[in-house]
Amino acid sequence: MMTTGKAIIETGWNLDNSYARLPKTFFTNQNPIPVRSPKLIILNDSLAASLGLDVQALQSKEGIAVLAGNQIPEGALPLAQAYAGHQFGNFTLLGDGRALLLGEQITPLGERVDIQLKGSGRTPYSRRGDGRAALGPMLREYIISEAMRALGIATTRSLAVVTTGESIMRETDQPGAILTRVAASHLRVGTFQYVSNWGSVDDLRVLADYTVQRHFSEAEAGTTPYLFLLQEVIKRQAVLIAQWQLVGFIHGVMNTDNMALSGETIDYGPCAFMDAYDPTTVFSSIDMHGRYAYGNQPHIAGWNLARFAETLLPLLDANQDQAIKLAQDEISKFTELYHYHWLTGMRKKLGLFNEDMQDESLIESLLSMMHKYHADYTNTFRALTFDTQSDNALFCSTEFAQWYELWQARLDRQQEAKASSQQLMKSSNPALIPRNHRVEAALDAAVKQGDYSVMKHLLNVLSNPYAHSPEQTDYSTPPARSAHPYRTFCGT
Repeated sequence: MMTTGKAIIETGWNLDNSYARLPKTFFTNQNPIPVRSPKLIILNDSLAASLGLDVQALQSKEGIAVLAGNQIPEGALPLAQAYAGHQFGNFTLLGDGRALLLGEQITPLGERVDIQLKGSGRTPYSRRGDGRAALGPMLREYIISEAMRALGIATTRSLAVVTTGESIMRETDQPGAILTRVAASHLRVGTFQYVSNWGSVDDLRVLADYTVQRHFSEAEAGTTPYLFLLQEVIKRQAVLIAQWQLVGFIHGVMNTDNMALSGETIDYGPCAFMDAYDPTTVFSSIDMHGRYAYGNQPHIAGWNLARFAETLLPLLDANQDQAIKLAQDEISKFTELYHYHWLTGMRKKLGLFNEDMQDESLIESLLSMMHKYHADYTNTFRALTFDTQSDNALFCSTEFAQWYELWQARLDRQQEAKASSQQLMKSSNPALIPRNHRVEAALDAAVKQGDYSVMKHLLNVLSNPYAHSPEQTDYSTPPARSAHPYRTFCGT
């Protein structure tokens, strides 16, 4: 049955709609477009429970109808958000072209999180798109976002994936699907770019006040709220990008509309994790010139933040020159903040508790050797953690032997015992990551064979990446060398 009536089953929805109370130019009200025969593929039970939702009720016919957009939960006011963005450096008008915000769930702990349906049909911002999503990319987002959370990295999360019973055309016919995404919010750099370009200064102030209230309410009385907003967004992005780099994560499409002001990783399109260490690594099929390569991510984050700062200029100071100076002063701090968090994280990956002037040289020497010998990023640090160097080219080199002596001498210069260093390394170096070939195997089994067991087992082993348990060993093996580089696609 295809309907957009209100869901009547008691599922636990406790929705508010603060975003819908903002100026109407920020969004368009619209219901999801119903689908033919929704089927629940995977439900995130623990996330559902933390949201105050009834897991069993979500699996009922009525619950699945909500996750498919065929029914609207009580209290929801579905809308598509408007935003803009620099896509590969080119500015354009955008918006939720295949997603709808149902509302904001108020959790049992009093937290407010967005509930969004991704793949729910065309909106006024769809341009030439069909507003739908294919099963493979939605399952990819589910897998990677849950893996990121397990790695301790701020991220949007996936509540559920349902198939629609309909096919969508990409390069070939693909099974359609809808993902339910949970986020601290969907406020983006691109949201501010949209209002800055097509709204008034009053609109911009309303949006900034809303963002401060929603994410940065700890601002002290007397603090300039808009300068504080800029400072806090910069701080959160410095932490986030450092975390990406520390685990070898490559987002793939760091457009300004894909930078969430909350500091969460958002929009898992052509993302992937690096195998052999190489700062020029690019996976995205559309990143032809390496703009969003692994080694460029910190620079791009700073560039995106500069675009955010530009939108705030009218609010920072009535004098434009003074506003520009305030913004530039804050943006200039990003590189130092990022470097601090990255260097702190790298010290932990090497078991270092304190600071030494030679640490950065020690770290850069290791990374240089890893690049030279095509060493696997994750497994190199895993081997160092357990002092189990294998017979690969890196560990057999004279350069590494010399580096290893320097590292051991550095460990000896700190008060903490070697056992404490190892514990620090175990908690900082994951045993495994979502290896690209493992993710593809799970997606192939699901999409082509209807076999979801491969994906569920993968999710299970990824759920505690710092456990270093025996069952994780097989999943830590890199893929076989290939003449064809691995490529990912945005999935739109």
